[in-house]
Amino acid sequence: MEYSVHVICRPEVATGFSLAGCPPLEASDGAAAAERLFELTCRPESGVILMQDDLYERLPADVLRYVSKRPLPMLVPFPGPVWDESLRGPEGYIVEMLHQAIGYRVRLR
Repeated sequence: MEYSVHVICRPEVATGFSLAGCPPLEASDGAAAAERLFELTCRPESGVILMQDDLYERLPADVLRYVSKRPLPMLVPFPGPVWDESLRGPEGYIVEMLHQAIGYRVRLR
C-alpha cells in the first residue's frame, strides 16, 4: 500500500505548500486543526501529517493521546515562519545569514 503526506497549516503558509505541489488543509486555530487531523486519520492512505507547530501546540491533550496510540499516520510538527521586525532591511538579512552560518547572533554597527 502506498501512503501519502498531508499538511495542516495556517492560511498564510498554505500558499507555499500549494506551490510546492502539496495541497494543504487550512486551519486557523487548534480546534480547526483537530478537526482536520481527525479527517486525515480516517483515511487509510494517510502516512505522514505535517502540522504547523503553533497549531500542534494548541491541540487538546485527548487528541494528542488518540494520535499517539496509532501507528499511522505519523504526526510531525514543523516550524512556521517567524515575522521578526528586526530582520527587515539589508542589515537584518546579513545578520540572519551570519546567524545561520556561524550559529551566533551578531550586532552590526
